[in-house]
Amino acid sequence: MTSSAAQTHPTAVVVDAHIAERLAYALRCATISHEPPDIAPGGPRGAVPTEQTGTGATDRSEAGSTDRSAEASTNQTATRSTAAGTEPTPKADAADVYDSDAEFVRLGAHLERSFPLVHAELELERFGHSRLYRWSGVEPDKVSAILLAHQDVVPVDDLRRWTHPPFAGVVDDEFIWGRGAIDDKSRLIAILEAVESALAAGIRPRHTIYLAFGHDEEVFGDEGAVRIARRLRESGVRADLLLDEGGVILDGVADGVDRPVASIMVGEKGYATVRLSVSAVGGHSSMPGAQTAVGRIARAVGRVQDHPMPLRMTPVVADMLARLRSVMPEYRRRLLAFAGLAAPVITRVMAARPQTEALVRTTTAPTVIRGGVKPNVLPQQAEALVNFRILPGDSVAAVLAHCRKVVRDAGVRIELIGMTSEPSPGKPPGPAFDLIADLAAAVVPGIAVTTGIVPGATDSRHYDDLAATRCNFAPIVLTQADLETIHGTDERISLVNYARLIEFNRRLIDQLAAPPPTPGADA
Repeated sequence: MTSSAAQTHPTAVVVDAHIAERLAYALRCATISHEPPDIAPGGPRGAVPTEQTGTGATDRSEAGSTDRSAEASTNQTATRSTAAGTEPTPKADAADVYDSDAEFVRLGAHLERSFPLVHAELELERFGHSRLYRWSGVEPDKVSAILLAHQDVVPVDDLRRWTHPPFAGVVDDEFIWGRGAIDDKSRLIAILEAVESALAAGIRPRHTIYLAFGHDEEVFGDEGAVRIARRLRESGVRADLLLDEGGVILDGVADGVDRPVASIMVGEKGYATVRLSVSAVGGHSSMPGAQTAVGRIARAVGRVQDHPMPLRMTPVVADMLARLRSVMPEYRRRLLAFAGLAAPVITRVMAARPQTEALVRTTTAPTVIRGGVKPNVLPQQAEALVNFRILPGDSVAAVLAHCRKVVRDAGVRIELIGMTSEPSPGKPPGPAFDLIADLAAAVVPGIAVTTGIVPGATDSRHYDDLAATRCNFAPIVLTQADLETIHGTDERISLVNYARLIEFNRRLIDQLAAPPPTPGADA
């Protein structure tokens, strides 16, 4: 891969009303994914049906058959959807009235109408509502990139706190508003905008590119990313680059750094939820005994929270700090000059803030506690859930062992519940890291660029072994206030940031493109 990213496609993308509307319509599709039954209340999830609607793409079933739809010729010349009302408008009221399956179908139809060249020229294989596109290269047996995004969003907690309804897809002079505007429909639509633009310009990649769009990332990806990654693995795919959500460009968040910082994440923390539970005889509250079930579970939670797992400097975080050293204040540069010896001091400093503590420790977060039915009845059952985000070098088994060690109570049952995920191996940045760093600096000049690790879970953990370089990154500039809207209230993306995201993906495609034919080569 070349890294001359700043030399191509120099004109910034302008998000006009049509481009903004294509994202806004996607935000009106309430593609909410739901927790699996062992975490969420209620019964088990129903199976996600395979979408059966026609498409202009080469549409492949999971059995591998290929069928060219009769709509292909129509879609090649179809008008792309705009604000002029070429598509029906989905409802935009309270989230709990949506049929998620229908909303995923609606979103799929929107993609097929809006990006006719993509769906005429790329192969499409569906896994439930998830989509895997294959863009064959001039040298098709080699794979340059797997570009990830996810279609699903989290539910909305309090509709009344939103400036605009979360599924209304409002576009104003500055923002595109709605659940999923940052996480992750802007990435999904921006990738398709870039590919559609490249196809219209006659560009073809030198090596094959895959677009993998899951439908259940927010609930661990078992029916989407897991199945897609398995298919790629079975097909012998090994890409130069895996690119997904996770890192952004933070402005005013990195303490003491006087410029925006692009954090191109090269891995992610692991995930585990531990259930602590207690059983007791119960009885009348007038004769409680030494400790109730609620008291016992509260003491166990307190011990877990008051005795976190140890601070530790990982190679990825050491590399992150080394790359930022030149833009830090003088006293921090001096400290980092002795990072090997001063690691205990550095980790203690980082542990003073939640945002940086997550980089140097497996974090402990008690999130749910239940027990008791009436004030005058001794509870017979009590339980608590504690969520851990696991630092590379620790493991799910180590978390469980740590809980048993610090609780020190044989009467408290300690077990894993729900999905678990081991942390990334902690590999150094891969060969394509510099390409992504150069693209970021070309799209947003004047930034500092560094590495990092995603504190949460993303679909890319399922693809970790399928690429030489993993990067979790989007070139959007966010403040702390912007970060709080992700999974929160008033999620939105600025028109400027959305333009950056489209331009970044188009520049990436230009870098991966086959060279133009040499005049007279056929002769």
